[in-house]
Amino acid sequence: MQLTLGPVLYNWQAEQWRDFYFRIAEEAPVDVVIVGEIVCSKRTPFFTEHMPAVIERLAACGKQVVLGSLILVSLQRERRQMADLAANTDFMVEANDVTCLGSIGDRPHAIGPFVNVYNEETAAYFAGRGAKRICLPPELPMESIRTIAAALPDVTTEIFAFGRVPLAISARCYHARLHKLSKDNCRFVCEKDPDGLPVATLDGEPFLAMNGVQTMSHACVNLLGDVDDLDMARVGALRLSPQRCDMVAVAQIFRDVLDGCRTYEDGMSQLLRIYPDVPFANGFVHGQPGAVLCPPAAGRGRNAEDRTVLF
Repeated sequence: MQLTLGPVLYNWQAEQWRDFYFRIAEEAPVDVVIVGEIVCSKRTPFFTEHMPAVIERLAACGKQVVLGSLILVSLQRERRQMADLAANTDFMVEANDVTCLGSIGDRPHAIGPFVNVYNEETAAYFAGRGAKRICLPPELPMESIRTIAAALPDVTTEIFAFGRVPLAISARCYHARLHKLSKDNCRFVCEKDPDGLPVATLDGEPFLAMNGVQTMSHACVNLLGDVDDLDMARVGALRLSPQRCDMVAVAQIFRDVLDGCRTYEDGMSQLLRIYPDVPFANGFVHGQPGAVLCPPAAGRGRNAEDRTVLF
């Protein structure tokens, strides 16, 4: 089973963004790396100058580089950006919005988790038009994952396995509104929250996280205890979404558990130390509310902490 590092969803400082990928290239046991700004097109210019060096370093270290498209395309300049991205023939493009598929044509490409692939018919539709990788939406239960993966043996089915869950995207910027700014004059205030802005209910319960125009879960998905079931379901790749923690260590833990070099209990114990301030959850894959953390099957992870948390 492959490990994929998803794109950075947050607004990190450009140099930190660059150095993060440099370290991933040299140290992380991941097979595929998605790069590019996919949340807010206004952030793109900050990373443009570093993109060639990042891609070169990743490729030189044996990683497959995939270029990510925007999740929501609404402006003419964004449509032009996506057309330019789709015109690239050096690297596979991951479509997170169907508007760029017309420009990609029938060339091999990937489908990101922001495209609603909820059944095997939809997956087959994209596969028939050149999709070689499909990252399913994170809210799907195991039964749906198994059905889709079994129907497309020649397509790599990928699952969102670690990170805050991206729940929604909007044309409005929550960060700008909070600071009494307009979206067009946001001053890029989202950079103040490089791991998302926590949102609580009126009763003070942790609820969501804001990331500019994106709504995310409060909890961090962690499917470490489900890798055996996902493997049996013919899932070909697990996606790790970058958070403000040691993602090289996170990737190594997943790789070790997949390879049988580390127990689930030990891996979970280490993950709790690496990312201590955000609760873990895996409810969606078990057909439960997404905020629930379900224990692994009998015989695996029996000493794991069983917590129920709220998004």
